[in-house]
Amino acid sequence: QVQLVESGGGLVQAGGSLRLSCAASRLIFNRYHMGWFRQAPGKDREFVASISLSGDTTYYADSVKGRFTISRDNAKITVYLQMNSLKPEDTAVYYCGAAGSTVPRSGQVLDYWGQGTQVTVSS
Repeated sequence: QVQLVESGGGLVQAGGSLRLSCAASRLIFNRYHMGWFRQAPGKDREFVASISLSGDTTYYADSVKGRFTISRDNAKITVYLQMNSLKPEDTAVYYCGAAGSTVPRSGQVLDYWGQGTQVTVSS
């Protein structure tokens, strides 16, 4: 069964940290590149970070580079997004996605999406 389940969102003050988790089914984790995307109220969904199937290649949006880190744990079949130095503009629903064809930097290449987890950063 194909499944992506995000967790770890919440309310945090500016400058704080959160770690998001995306628990994947083994079917997805062993075959797909993974990514994190986010959607703020009134805005389009945007790319945040992605990681290749092997974990050797990562990409980040300029807005989060140096603050966020994406990783994947094969034993736990989970993808993480460590978010540090959070800013109010990071407030959004964060989605995990899986892409079979390429390391995703666009939502258009995703084959599967999770349901999202809310991150709210207060100033």
